[in-house]
Amino acid sequence: MQLANTERSLLPGCLLAALGLGAIVWAQGAPGQASSGQTSSPLVTDQAARRLKAVQAKSGEVMPIEDYQPRSTLVVPQHPAPRAKYPFIDIHSHHRTPADQAYLRKLLSEMDTINLRILVNLSGGTGDKLKKGIEAFREASPDRLKMFANLDFSTIDEPDYGRRAAAQLGRDVRNGAVGLKIFKNLGMDLHYKDGRRVPVDDPMLDPVWEMCGRLKIPVLIHTAEPWSFFQPVDKYNERWLELKTHPGRARPPDKYPSWETLMAEQEHIIAKHPNTVFISAHLAWRGNNLAALGSLLDRYPNMYTECGAVLYDLGRQPLTAHDFLLKYQDRVLFGKDTYAVNEYPYYFRVFETRDEYFDYYRKYHAFWQMYGLGLPDEVLKKLYYKNALRIVPGLNPAGFPE
Repeated sequence: MQLANTERSLLPGCLLAALGLGAIVWAQGAPGQASSGQTSSPLVTDQAARRLKAVQAKSGEVMPIEDYQPRSTLVVPQHPAPRAKYPFIDIHSHHRTPADQAYLRKLLSEMDTINLRILVNLSGGTGDKLKKGIEAFREASPDRLKMFANLDFSTIDEPDYGRRAAAQLGRDVRNGAVGLKIFKNLGMDLHYKDGRRVPVDDPMLDPVWEMCGRLKIPVLIHTAEPWSFFQPVDKYNERWLELKTHPGRARPPDKYPSWETLMAEQEHIIAKHPNTVFISAHLAWRGNNLAALGSLLDRYPNMYTECGAVLYDLGRQPLTAHDFLLKYQDRVLFGKDTYAVNEYPYYFRVFETRDEYFDYYRKYHAFWQMYGLGLPDEVLKKLYYKNALRIVPGLNPAGFPE
């Protein structure tokens, strides 16, 4: 069998073993992030690489590595979790605004099937759009559908933008917004008319962060992307498959600041505004280095995080993730990001069970398997709803257990 593009691909250890290559495979962290200071090692030994080339040379059969989908022969207990053990709040969802009532009725019906009690739409917009969206939510269900506001950056070059944006946010909160969502364009793609990048910690935005503190609403902020997206798309990049199938997700250094620069800018505003609650989205892109995330949470009591779209990192390190969520059980919220009712059960299974070696729902996010964390009930309750009820105003606690 010949494997195409192996010089540019990630080769699962099981594939190399099947070829009789005797490969040695090491776990890889993100260089520069791992607390151990270890550097990346090759995925295969030189001897294995030579044998692989020999196999390729002798065989006329070609199978691109991205087509390889082995069926596991492992037999272990399985406990699929189609419905959450406790009612939960999804703090990170995206829906059109405003939405029509037919769509919202269908949404509420789907929420019932998985025990999703409150859904927070982070794509609320601002001004009249936000107001209409909140009105539609109230008509459908005043307690189960909530909205975060967004900033309008279209006038960012005009004088006193920060003060004006803060004033508009105040109006949005009076109209029913329960938080502020900052999208990833801030820091990466947002520029002034003269071409200068708008950094995450631009002092021009200080009035906005201060207003959130005065209003006692959280800022759910998405900064940067996974560390691997900023690295060369080569055989050492564990997100190679995703970057090949979604090349627009790459963040090359000739177009973007480094991951380290962006995350330092986010940390700066968290430190500068201690009276404002910040929810750093996607485990602050440190799900692959929970020790580093824990250090941030230790330094900044006003910082929280959520698990939207990063289940693949928690599920591959069940012992470390279990201990992390026990230690920081008051600081992590449940989030899903892209709404798909059939994908939530993967989260329930990782958090609630002790199952081993089961599929993740998107192969291009993770070519590895998931393991259950088996979280205690009290930790589940905090993750699912108690933490959100504590830091997000306007959420009705009715329907949630003590």
